[in-house]
Amino acid sequence: MGLFDRIKRVVSSNLNDLVNKAEDPEKMLEQAILEMQEDLVQLRQGVAQTIAAQKRSEKQYNDAQNEINKWQRNAQLALQKGDENLARQALERKKTYTDTSAALKGSLDTQSTQVETLKRNLMQLESKISEAKTKKEMLRARITTAKAQEQLQGMVSGMNTSSAMSAFERMEEKVLIQESRAQALGELAGADLETQFAQLEGGSDVDDELAALKAQMLPPATPQNQPKLPPQQQTPAPKSNEVVDAELDSLRKQLDQL
Repeated sequence: MGLFDRIKRVVSSNLNDLVNKAEDPEKMLEQAILEMQEDLVQLRQGVAQTIAAQKRSEKQYNDAQNEINKWQRNAQLALQKGDENLARQALERKKTYTDTSAALKGSLDTQSTQVETLKRNLMQLESKISEAKTKKEMLRARITTAKAQEQLQGMVSGMNTSSAMSAFERMEEKVLIQESRAQALGELAGADLETQFAQLEGGSDVDDELAALKAQMLPPATPQNQPKLPPQQQTPAPKSNEVVDAELDSLRKQLDQL
């Protein structure tokens, strides 16, 4: 494959299609960049050689122009001296350099066109290489991100989510049971305290009622200035005292049972 064919292939290649079709896009793009850099080296060498040839042609063309001018002056000098034959030989030599100069001029024009074309191709290839390097870095970053996402998805899919959720549900159920037990124990403790205080309050009411009953059972006090009555014959206590004593005993039994 010729140099210009390779340049045309590389310059007109679609890097996106290359990436999409490659089994390993990063390696394929790296290989493409290496090929373009090799072509760039060869293209630079070709441009340098063409420019060198152009310089030689320019020198030869300038030398031929100088010879033409020289033999033109010689022909004029010979005619001035009256030597027509010498003037003819000078013009013949001038014609030879004129033909050489015309050939060199055509070659020089062709070389100039080639040099300009090669320079444009060189700039285009350098731009493509720069673009390829930028795309390679972008592609490398995308590949790294894709691999990280793939690895993360593999880790997530490999996890037994149902088992993990079941474990969390069991732990939550145990916590709820412990909280219910603690709440029940707290309520029981509070109920015991309330019962004890209720019993104390109840006992106080009974004691107060007993004291009131005792006060009712005491005989009324005799005033000090009231004259004493003569002693009378003792009479048996009324039967109502026995009823009160029986009721008092019954109350005591009830208090003992509390």
